[in-house]
Amino acid sequence: MPADATNLPGRPPSSLATSSPSRTTTRARGLRARIVAITTGLLAAVLLVGAIALSALVVTMQRSALDAELRQTAQQIATLVAENRVPATLPVSGARLVQVVDPTGAVVSASPAADRLTPLLAPAELATARGGKAVEVSAGRVAESGRLRAVALPAGPASRQATVITASDVGDLADTQRGLWLGLAGGVPLVLLVAAVLAWRAVGAALRPVDALRAGAERIGAGGEGEAESSGERTRLPVPVAQDEIRALAVTLNGMLDRLDEAAAGRRRFIADAAHELRSPVASLRMQVEVAARLDPDDELAAELLPDVERLSRLVDDLLLLARAGSAQTPYRPEPLDPVELAAGVVARFVDARVPVSLESGSGATVVADASALERALVNLLENAVRHAETRVDVRVQPADGHVAIEVCDDGVGIAESDRERVFERFTRLDEARARDSGGSGLGLSIVRELVRREGGEVSLHDNVGDPHTGRTGLRARIVLPPADAGR
Repeated sequence: MPADATNLPGRPPSSLATSSPSRTTTRARGLRARIVAITTGLLAAVLLVGAIALSALVVTMQRSALDAELRQTAQQIATLVAENRVPATLPVSGARLVQVVDPTGAVVSASPAADRLTPLLAPAELATARGGKAVEVSAGRVAESGRLRAVALPAGPASRQATVITASDVGDLADTQRGLWLGLAGGVPLVLLVAAVLAWRAVGAALRPVDALRAGAERIGAGGEGEAESSGERTRLPVPVAQDEIRALAVTLNGMLDRLDEAAAGRRRFIADAAHELRSPVASLRMQVEVAARLDPDDELAAELLPDVERLSRLVDDLLLLARAGSAQTPYRPEPLDPVELAAGVVARFVDARVPVSLESGSGATVVADASALERALVNLLENAVRHAETRVDVRVQPADGHVAIEVCDDGVGIAESDRERVFERFTRLDEARARDSGGSGLGLSIVRELVRREGGEVSLHDNVGDPHTGRTGLRARIVLPPADAGR
């Protein structure tokens, strides 16, 4: 079978479209996931910094409050020292540790819980505390576990100035800090999880117009131009209601599609007009050559020109058909058809072909199609098969997964798998086809695909299993159409 023609404008089969929604959906989900991941990561960083800052602020505030209480207690004791009314046991409530030490560092008086022999602060620590700064020391020196936070205030006259030391265990501060960190460690992941779910839904809602644009672009890309022209309407991308960047993108893309449609329509009009204008001179030329051949059977020039003129005539007809295919200029008359009966009628035309053409029919369901269009597609496939077959061509009509399959099989050289999509491009002819003087124009398969897609079907090329007796293989052209009840 020859290498003919392109993916042409036309309506794709609703059940057989060759688009890839899973790939585009995966890309959309990947963008959504990236946005949510970035948002969640930024939120996690903010929450981490916030947790550290909150923890530091709480600890600082607690220490400041404790220092204030310790200084207040020390001030009260300093008043007693100034009035020389210091008792042996200082009247202190709670678990506060209070000592009054003389200039030599000896303990003069202490609270009931404080050591009466060992000062709470060493000389260097005492000097720091007297400077107004709180000091944290180990409580081991006074037979206490943990750590103590202490402040010191000078008291009494300068001649015999004493120092009041007040201290408190900071274990409560550590417990509070530990509890805060545990709360943050449990709360932050929960907040992140809730935020990620909400962000996923919010980003999904924000990207819904983008997904609608993608789906619209996919429909337009799969449907081509023919569907819009045959229905009198142009398919366009949905324009969101919101006045945002996505709406501006949709409007811009629709404008681009309008310009592309205008360019495509101009190209089709040019081809159609050119082909139409060529039909008359080509027909006249063909008639003159045929007349010359009849008047003088020995005229070698007429004999050589006639095949080329016939090929030129077919090329003009094919160009005109391609230019008008799928447009309002081409009448489309779908009707219920028996594919077996239609195939039998086409096969009957090839009774005198150079190789036998046979029909093997199964139980083909009724299809709704334009009889002339489907017949033309089948004729093109058969002409190609006959041209390239070695010994025979078989036509088969059979059910295929709820659809109807029409196959044209030959035992020729076939087409390499890498070229089977390329041959549907216009004017594509493989080297082998070019070597034949009787080769096609390179438009046959383009016409087949356009006509079949207009019927809601699809055409593809495969290996033919060949004749088991001769061992020859070839090409199997397969048309798949939806049944009449598919609701195209």
